[in-house]
Amino acid sequence: MSSHLLRSGYATLEYEIAEEKASALGRLGRRLDAALAALAACPRAAGSNREIRDRLVEQAGYALWLLAAQREACGLNNLAHLLQVYRVPNEVVACMGPLPMPGIQPAETVEA
Repeated sequence: MSSHLLRSGYATLEYEIAEEKASALGRLGRRLDAALAALAACPRAAGSNREIRDRLVEQAGYALWLLAAQREACGLNNLAHLLQVYRVPNEVVACMGPLPMPGIQPAETVEA
């Protein structure tokens, strides 16, 4: 096998990986945009709307976490820039992270 074919195959693979990274960033960016739009459409009110809003904040925090993790995997480590570009509210930043799994309780510590 010639070295030209190896280089050509490697370049093709690098290109496809870069395409997939860009595609993933785009999908996750749209997901965060949609979550933030849904949150913006929900007024800050007391009562049953508060539960809905809390869930929307949680969903937006999860979407933010996914996008931030993907960006870091791509070498884009400036979270402040991400927060500024998407105008992420502080309440979303505060709950950024994975969604809690229903039915899973923290392990109890056993004292010896």
